Amino acid sequence: MKKTLAENKNIRNIIEETNLKHIAIIMDGNRRWAKNRMLPSAAGHKMGVEALRTTLKACKKFGIKYLTVYAFSTENWNRAKEEVDFLMSLLAKTIVKEVPEFIEQDIKLTFIGDRKSLSKEINDVLEYGEDKTSKCNTLNLQIAFNYGSRMEITNAVKEICKKVQNGQLEISDINENTIESELYTKNLPAPDLLIRTGGEKRISNYLLWQVAYSEIYVTDKFWPEFDENELSEAIIEFQSRNRRFGK
Repeated sequence: MKKTLAENKNIRNIIEETNLKHIAIIMDGNRRWAKNRMLPSAAGHKMGVEALRTTLKACKKFGIKYLTVYAFSTENWNRAKEEVDFLMSLLAKTIVKEVPEFIEQDIKLTFIGDRKSLSKEINDVLEYGEDKTSKCNTLNLQIAFNYGSRMEITNAVKEICKKVQNGQLEISDINENTIESELYTKNLPAPDLLIRTGGEKRISNYLLWQVAYSEIYVTDKFWPEFDENELSEAIIEFQSRNRRFGK
């Protein structure tokens, strides 16, 4: 039987040697994957869920501590209502279905993004997923849903301004840590590796502050095609990078 790339290369050792803790992924290409097969976009999104399930298993196997994925951006509301409604329904069904498995696999689920514009039904599901997995700790999965980095940073600035107005904070005391403490990712380390599927070479308003020194890996594979081997390729490439952090 042909060995997987992860078997030929000890990926877990690479992760330990490089101190790779946090991977962020722009899960791009669901619709293009479906279009190439003359299928509706819904089929691509369903396969995207399967790809995320596969990636979670691989991350847990390799010893990755944090995985943050871009599921629905603030700009995605501009898509056809039928597709948006389907994505909302798919999210809700997936969370309810997967939570027992997350608990069994010790995966903590957190959602980052603006919840104010989401329906009560969706917010209830998000809270359900977070509450049920809150004590899990082996792998931390953050799903960026109704997320936009410019919005995130803007809201952080507003919160800091409120603290200055209320006398809780002096302008002279504002620094990078102050800003980071108001971001959705305030309790997370910065991503070490940013992976984008689908071949596009842009960040698309995703974790703009957080990926300042992340290594970026782009694959032409569409997200439904992403698997353990593709993740292994990205980690092997990460190993070859010389991270200088501006020094």
